[in-house]
Amino acid sequence: MEPLIKAMQQHPELAVFLTLALGYLIGRIKFGSFAIGSVTGVLIAGVLIGQMKIDVSPNVKAVFFLMFLFAIGYKVGPQFFGGLRKTGLPQAVVTVVLCLTALCTSFAAARLMGYNIGTTAGLLAGSMTESATLGTAGDAIHRLSMPEADQDQLVDKMTIAFAVTYLLGTISTAWFLPAIGPLLMRVNLKEECRKLEQEMSGGGPSHAPGVQSAYRAWDIRAYRVPGGDLPGQTIAEFEARWHGAGRRVFVQRLRRGEQLLEPEPQMKILAGDVLALIARREFLLAPDFPLTGEVEDKELLDFPGVILDVVVTNKEYSGKTLAELATISDQGRLMSHGVILRKIVRAGTELPFTAATEVNRGDTLTLVGAQRDVERAARVLGYVNRATSMTDMVFVGLGIFIGGLMGLQELPVHGIPVGLGTSGGVLFAGLVLGWLRSVYPVFGHIPESALWLFDSVGLNAFIAVVGLSAGPAFFTGLKEAGFGLILVCLAVVFISHTVAILVGRFLLKMHPGIVLGACAGAGTATPSLLAVQEAADSKVPALGYGLPYALGNVLLIAWGTVIVVMMR
Repeated sequence: MEPLIKAMQQHPELAVFLTLALGYLIGRIKFGSFAIGSVTGVLIAGVLIGQMKIDVSPNVKAVFFLMFLFAIGYKVGPQFFGGLRKTGLPQAVVTVVLCLTALCTSFAAARLMGYNIGTTAGLLAGSMTESATLGTAGDAIHRLSMPEADQDQLVDKMTIAFAVTYLLGTISTAWFLPAIGPLLMRVNLKEECRKLEQEMSGGGPSHAPGVQSAYRAWDIRAYRVPGGDLPGQTIAEFEARWHGAGRRVFVQRLRRGEQLLEPEPQMKILAGDVLALIARREFLLAPDFPLTGEVEDKELLDFPGVILDVVVTNKEYSGKTLAELATISDQGRLMSHGVILRKIVRAGTELPFTAATEVNRGDTLTLVGAQRDVERAARVLGYVNRATSMTDMVFVGLGIFIGGLMGLQELPVHGIPVGLGTSGGVLFAGLVLGWLRSVYPVFGHIPESALWLFDSVGLNAFIAVVGLSAGPAFFTGLKEAGFGLILVCLAVVFISHTVAILVGRFLLKMHPGIVLGACAGAGTATPSLLAVQEAADSKVPALGYGLPYALGNVLLIAWGTVIVVMMR
């Protein structure tokens, strides 16, 4: 082992990548349905490999951390700025309550137990499962007027406290919200979510990644027009006849003799025409459906269809419900004509939806239908997020640079220089630029794969360096921290989520499932959202996750600086 140890001591960059590899491998370990997760895995690997006393430049940690912060801001920016209104206000209140309670509980417990600044910051970061809090707290510690050796010692204690409390915070939150949350609200979570889902069209059963349901709610078929009252009607009249009954049917194409025609609203239907119709299956099979002569006409049905991800940027339609969007006309045709909404993604989370669901700026709608219909809807709503492998690195590089410079500005508070720091400045820049990207999509494209690299690898490389640096002092510090740190972590988790649940349910009158989803988002605890959805057998909790996740990230990252100032 000695040659290997020496090689990594001389080339610490190799140790970082070994830590990432082993960490992601450890993160795949599962206990039942619970996975350890990449952050915990990388931290464990870093601490173990760090026993070899590997010295990694702090600049490496800073570079990866800024990548992560920019990616987080970019991803949640549209929801952060666009969701603080209407129905988003109660979710924002729950988020602020939870984050403030966690901050105050951590501070009170630290005073009671006699913890130092580093241990307290690690406790707050771990119990709230917000790894980025380590970065802002570390920046604040290094700005304190004390010897550098003392600063490094505080950062080591922060890392040890975080390592002890992060996994515990993840597990306890994932248990508390689905198990105790409904009891606090005195509700049957499954029943409440089932009631809200009765009219939902987008919250079907979930499947593993890459697997889709074989069932198709919409279908396209060809029918020959008989005699009777149909001939003589216009296309618009035929389609409108059924919309009044709460049904939607669209004529996508028409065969007249040997001709294939694109239907126009005022075109009249003739006996013998063959219509290519798109409608819900139950309508096509209903007893009162007027066309029974289905025909096989591959040429007629073989028109170009597309599946497009459309990002909503048009502020005129932000805040409107899906039912309202369906009535908007564009160039004489309904924008919804021939367009099927497959899913809505907000802040990276797929939402269930009903006709009453509001669409926000920055939402991504997956639309399916004939190419001309879907592209028409996309032009009205925003822009098509087409797959591309190119990242606008001018946008990313300048965003991180300018945000970092902004964060360097400081104001003295009780003799302590307080500012956003480079980390807070970069997060703010990511929020603003992510929002601008959703409004003006002509610049700043970051593909999903690149965003994952910035987000996941950026965070875990930062955690890897933290673990490697703290490794030599970890076990000694863990012994010093003692069993009391575990009890304090549980107190922070349980108290903060209890207060948020009670405020959300009984003061703000929010739906129980949405309250629990908001708590999961405010605590930036994605595993707990999955646990709540599993307990509810529903996607309803995801409706409360997006805005709290965005706001919770910002607040908890800021708390890294705040807790250092409070403890100082």
